[in-house]
Amino acid sequence: MEIPTQTPALGATGVVEGHDRPTRERVARSILDNGPSTAAVLAQRLGLTPAAVRRHLDLLIEEGTLESREARNVGARGRGRPAKAFALTETGRDRFDQAYDDLAVQAMRFLAETGGDQAVRAFAERRASQIERRFADLSDAHPELVATEALARVLSEDGYAAAVREVPVGEQLCQQHCPVSHVAHEFPQLCEAETEAIGRMLGRHVQRLATIAHGDGVCTTCIPATPGTSGATGIGTTTGSTPAPQGKEIVR
Repeated sequence: MEIPTQTPALGATGVVEGHDRPTRERVARSILDNGPSTAAVLAQRLGLTPAAVRRHLDLLIEEGTLESREARNVGARGRGRPAKAFALTETGRDRFDQAYDDLAVQAMRFLAETGGDQAVRAFAERRASQIERRFADLSDAHPELVATEALARVLSEDGYAAAVREVPVGEQLCQQHCPVSHVAHEFPQLCEAETEAIGRMLGRHVQRLATIAHGDGVCTTCIPATPGTSGATGIGTTTGSTPAPQGKEIVR
């Protein structure tokens, strides 16, 4: 989402596009970092009036960056119309990622051509090991955090918008954004190394059910309730469009 350098023009709604673009980028970036959000939450988070936020949300929906959905209800629903949460569309995600995609893909292709698959795998594992080190540091600094919560925090700091939710077979790690999805589409070693690292950090075998890199809306990883239950849950490993089982989100 580039900031225009030419003279600002009025959009269809009469809004000065050049003046408002940076604020719309803040709104979209907040949703990218924090996941789907309501207008009220965005207004509080960004220090804007609800009316201003709704105006920016309408424009972001109009241009295809956002979509609205019914907000997840975490408590008793009051009277009135259900709140709407606003989430990034695939187009919206692409606008954040595309500035670095070409360079990153070219670099990975060069690595593959000069060092082969072994070099690509080594790079993927080194990248995953950095997540493991930060996970260990956070766990040591905050022993009150359970392992899945610490992992979600570390991944969110890297732009994955991660959260954990309870499901009948245990828990699911849901990453609503993947800053390397376009690169991982061509080089699945990145996803493979990350999944293996998640298993090591949590001390159990985990199963990747879906990935943004392969066209799914969310990267979803199944975390069995008890170590050693792989296969007993009836859930297979796939990176296709298998929908993630619905569950209760853990609110922390």
